Amino acid sequence: MIGLVKAELRKLFTTRLWWIMLIVMVVLVGVNLAFIIAFAGVSQNGGPALPKRDTMEWAQVAWSVGSSGGIFVMILGVVMITSEYRYQTVTGTFLTTPRRERVIAAKLITGLLIGLLFALVILVFEAATVVPTVLLSGGEFSLAETRIPQVSIGILASLALYGLFGIGLGALVRNQIAGIVGAVVWAYVIESIFTAIPALHSVGKWLPGGAAQSLMSIDIDTGLGRPEWLPAWGGALVLVAYGLLFAVVASATTVRRDIT
Repeated sequence: MIGLVKAELRKLFTTRLWWIMLIVMVVLVGVNLAFIIAFAGVSQNGGPALPKRDTMEWAQVAWSVGSSGGIFVMILGVVMITSEYRYQTVTGTFLTTPRRERVIAAKLITGLLIGLLFALVILVFEAATVVPTVLLSGGEFSLAETRIPQVSIGILASLALYGLFGIGLGALVRNQIAGIVGAVVWAYVIESIFTAIPALHSVGKWLPGGAAQSLMSIDIDTGLGRPEWLPAWGGALVLVAYGLLFAVVASATTVRRDIT
């Protein structure tokens, strides 16, 4: 299994896609942080203002922006498996390793590792941005007085999960374009709807994005109603359940299908 995982990592790292997605992810997180820095303490259209930059509440909100990088890990997961079908390399892959479930397991482990790698990059970038911003604004930065360690765990868990999600989705649809479009629609449309509309919060908290938010324990009033997330331990269990579900979907759909 270790050899298969190394092979999958080698496949991915010999392409340009992974570092392009990594750079775009960092840029997106940076843009979001720039807006949070610029509008800290400013009330918009009579709505509640973001906390001021010198507070630990602001640091927590800013740190949670890292979870937005999940879409890029999801797309990489989709590409990891759909590219095998698109470029007809899947036949050689399964001839080399006839037990397809081992190949899928290796891809799932690789997806987890890539998600963790991307999450670590985000956390380093946020530390280099958020901590100086708080200190330069006259505040004091203390991990003990914030939920930043918990938020960081939530970012690590959610990005690893979205790696599994992408592989499961790619195995299900096999078409690369359809898989990528499906990933984007899920992340930016479906989850956003269930998070933004108060009447749907009771359903949204059970989705992967809602479970990740509950694990990070971000509880900010946006003016659309304060979401009632699951407890942190409940969010963790939901994320694990989704991870197992995506693994089963990826394995079952690939093992039973004809690849020709």
